[in-house]
Amino acid sequence: MKRLLVACAVSAAFTSAAMAEDLSVVGSWSSLPLHNQYEKPFWETTLPEASAGRLKVNLTTHNQMGLGVGDVFRLLGDGVYDVAMTVSDYAVADAPELEGLDVPLIALDAKTEHAAIDAARPMVEEIFETRFNAHVLAIAPYPPQVVFCNKAIGGLADLKGLKIRASGRMTAKFLEALGAEGVNVAFSEVPGSLQKGVVDCAVTGAGSGYSAGWWEVSSHLLTLPLGGWDPVVTAINKDKWDSLSAEDRDLISTLIKSKFEAPAWAAADGALANDVACLTGEGDCQSGEARAMVLVPASEADMATAREILETVVLPDWGKRAGKDWAERWNASVGKVVEVSIPTN
Repeated sequence: MKRLLVACAVSAAFTSAAMAEDLSVVGSWSSLPLHNQYEKPFWETTLPEASAGRLKVNLTTHNQMGLGVGDVFRLLGDGVYDVAMTVSDYAVADAPELEGLDVPLIALDAKTEHAAIDAARPMVEEIFETRFNAHVLAIAPYPPQVVFCNKAIGGLADLKGLKIRASGRMTAKFLEALGAEGVNVAFSEVPGSLQKGVVDCAVTGAGSGYSAGWWEVSSHLLTLPLGGWDPVVTAINKDKWDSLSAEDRDLISTLIKSKFEAPAWAAADGALANDVACLTGEGDCQSGEARAMVLVPASEADMATAREILETVVLPDWGKRAGKDWAERWNASVGKVVEVSIPTN
C-alpha cells in the first residue's frame, strides 16, 4: 500500500508535464556536484538541444520528490517515470548481487575504479533488466567515501566501539568486523545525528560532505576509502527505451557517454585531493572556502588491516549472500582488474 501511494504521488507530480514532455527524469541528490554540474546540464540542456527539441525533459530529483532512496529504481521499473539515477547501494535490498559494483577499498584512484566499473557493467546491466525492468544508460562516480568523525581519532583502530553511519551494506559489514557499530542513517539526516551523538562518525564522499556542511558537525577526517565510491547508476524504464526510435536511442547512448559519463569520471580523478584540502585547509581548495577539520591520513598499517578484513570477511560474506554464480562472475571480471578473488568453495 505504501508503495502504491508513493507511486500515485509521483505520477501526479509529473502529470501536468506529461502531455508536453517526452522524458520524465528523476535525478540524484539535488545539493551535490554530480547533479548540479553533470546531470542537470545534460538532461535540461545538452540532450534537448542535440535533438533539436525533439526530446523534451521534465527533471526533478528523488529528494525534491520526497522519495525514499530504496523506492527510486522500484518505481522506475513500474513505469512511474522514465529515467532515474541514484547510488547503486540504495537498491541492494532488492538486488543483493548489485553490492559487487561498489566494493570498499579495492580502488584507491579513479582510474582503477573506472576499470572495475567497466568490468562490472555487463553484470549491472543484467541485474537492472531482470530486477528493475530497466536499461542502464550510465554509471558515474561520487568521490571516494571517507570517514567524518565528531570524536578525536588517530587512525583506523580508534573506530572500534564507535557508532558509525555506513554508506552501504559492505561498509557496515566492514565496520562490524572492525569492532564498530554500523548505523543506518539517511544522508540528509547525518548532520543532526552527528551533532546529537546518534552517531560518532559517518561515511560519505569527501566532496559530498563538504557540500552538505558535514564539517560543521565533525572534527576529524580519516581519508581511508571505507565506503568505496558510491557509483550512481542512470537507467531508463525498459518499456520506454524500447518505445523510442532507433535514432533517439542512439543519440541518448552516444551523448550520455561523451557529455555526462566521461566528464564526471574526468572530474573524479584528483577530486579527493581538492576535497580534502577544502575540508582541512591543507592544500589548495578550488571549490570554495577551506575549512579546518583535522586530517587523519591512513597509515600503511591501517591499509593492511582494512584489506585483510575486506578479503577475509566482507567479500566472502557477500559471495555467500549473492550466490556462487555471482561470486564467480565477479572474480572473472572485477576481481581480475583489482587482483582480488572471493572464495567460492
